[in-house]
Amino acid sequence: MRRLYLPLAVVVSCAVLSNCSSEKQVAAAEQNSRPVKTEQAQVRELRRAVEVIGTLAAREEVVVSSEVEGRVATLAHDLGDKVPAGTPLVELDPEKARYRADTQRAALAQARAKYGAPAEGDLPALDQVPEVVSSTAQLSEATQQLERAKSLAARKLLSQSDFDAAQTRYDTAKAAHDQALASARQLRADIQAQSSSLQLAERELRDTVIRAPFDGYVAERLVSLGQFVQPQTPIMRIVRLQPLKLTAEVPEKFAPWIETGRPVAVHVDAYPDETFEGKVVRISPSVNLKSRAFAIEGEVPNPDGRLKPGTFARVQITTDHVDRAVTIPASAVQSRYGTNRVFVVQNGTLSGREVVLGDRIGDRVEVSKGIDAGTALVASDVEQLADGMKVNTK
Repeated sequence: MRRLYLPLAVVVSCAVLSNCSSEKQVAAAEQNSRPVKTEQAQVRELRRAVEVIGTLAAREEVVVSSEVEGRVATLAHDLGDKVPAGTPLVELDPEKARYRADTQRAALAQARAKYGAPAEGDLPALDQVPEVVSSTAQLSEATQQLERAKSLAARKLLSQSDFDAAQTRYDTAKAAHDQALASARQLRADIQAQSSSLQLAERELRDTVIRAPFDGYVAERLVSLGQFVQPQTPIMRIVRLQPLKLTAEVPEKFAPWIETGRPVAVHVDAYPDETFEGKVVRISPSVNLKSRAFAIEGEVPNPDGRLKPGTFARVQITTDHVDRAVTIPASAVQSRYGTNRVFVVQNGTLSGREVVLGDRIGDRVEVSKGIDAGTALVASDVEQLADGMKVNTK
């Protein structure tokens, strides 16, 4: 009997030891596996946005030129200065322009005096000019004498010579009256011409102060103090920075999605962590035959002037187009050597799958190819993962 118990005890001991060893291996495997957090790919509705590359430009830009000749006497502003509309930029020496204005003012006063008008105010009517009044009186007297002569001659009471004399006095008075009216009209025209010349001289005097045409900034100064400038000489370049104009081209396939008033989000390298909001204000009616895209213009507020014209911009245009798409956490994507992968957990082992990504939506990203909705995948800390790695999803 003792001989029978001994082999049985050996078999039982071996079974117990084998079971203990298997449990230790499982525990060791679980201890060596990497804990991961998983999440299922989900279908969500996405409002599409069009992303294009654009350029920021000044809403208005003009090279201000001189309208009169003269020597630069004062530089009121220089590069970078903010200039409200109407602010003096450059002042030319006004002395010669002032002399011309004074000369024209004296000539106008002389012409008004000849006409018999006061130095200021409306001009009197033609029949109130002194020469016309005098000639009118003489014509009236000659007319009366002629009528009397005709009456006497009809009754044979006046000789032919006396009648002819009366007719001659009338003709002379009539000619003098017509001449007085013509002279009065000429004087009136001279007054209008002298008045226009005076206005032009005063305008040239005012133009010796060259002013900003609109609210903006001095982008470039083109003259120096003491320089003599001629008409049309460039003086300064002024740009308007509020708001800025955004120019970009949109591929033709997005034409149904784009319309005026659509919001745009602008990103520039100078402020990588900021988004500047704007809107679409103009859309070209035609497509460029070379690029197969159409031009748009946007308007981006820039009250503090931080954004500069000529800046390269990345533009995102919000649309009303909505799609249903598979999305995953952006943190679930491992990007290496131009390839995007996600890791699916199968029986405690990682399996990498290459995916094609679409639009980014907050902390999630669209997957257009590679996995289906409902697939469980590792949702974070994927940079150190690899195919075949043991993981623990508990």
